[in-house]
Amino acid sequence: MRPSRLIALVAALACISTARAQGPFKAEVLKEAPPAAFGAALTAELAPTGYRVVNGEGKPYADIWLRKATPATGKPNGPNGTIQFPVLVEGVLLGAVRYALAGQDYRDQAIKPGLYTLRYGLQPQNGAHLGASDFRDFALLLPASKDPSPATLEKKPLDERSAEAVGTSHPGVLVLLASTEPAKADAPATVEDPQKGTWALVVPLPLAVKGEATPASLDIQLVVAGAAMP
Repeated sequence: MRPSRLIALVAALACISTARAQGPFKAEVLKEAPPAAFGAALTAELAPTGYRVVNGEGKPYADIWLRKATPATGKPNGPNGTIQFPVLVEGVLLGAVRYALAGQDYRDQAIKPGLYTLRYGLQPQNGAHLGASDFRDFALLLPASKDPSPATLEKKPLDERSAEAVGTSHPGVLVLLASTEPAKADAPATVEDPQKGTWALVVPLPLAVKGEATPASLDIQLVVAGAAMP
């Protein structure tokens, strides 16, 4: 093995060990507005309060602000095959995140401390992603400096800008799962997957349903710590 690859492998393993060692991750309501650095257009779409994920040492790990109301094509009605959230359009803005500490995405790609947007994405249906997840739903990280508009992004710029978030040729991805337990906006929770060594934030995602006056929501699990795919 080349020295450069060995160093990268050791660093990746160290990153995973750190994420596991700093558990259990916990969540709390963050009574703080999104940073102005996200830009006026983006912050206008975000909730005025967010959620803080802290590690086992009690240190802030990531602050997340969800969109006030994410556009949806219809009322949530369960999965469609391997897609859990068929009412969401790929590229739609879900929220934004501020990493206080270095982390990693679901592919074990490094995430530097800083500001990122979160957009809905679907895992490609090809052999390179077999076994990555039972479902295709992901939240893609994009550098906030490269994503100032809340408008839905097309597939190509979505993937390209997300890859810039982790400095590789592959988008930076956080797994997005349907929560098996009711999620509460005023009482965010975390759930561990001991088998995969991951931690997820459990919260409701507010929706603005097309053609409906009444808002809806999705109870989601957003995997924020730990990597479970190569």
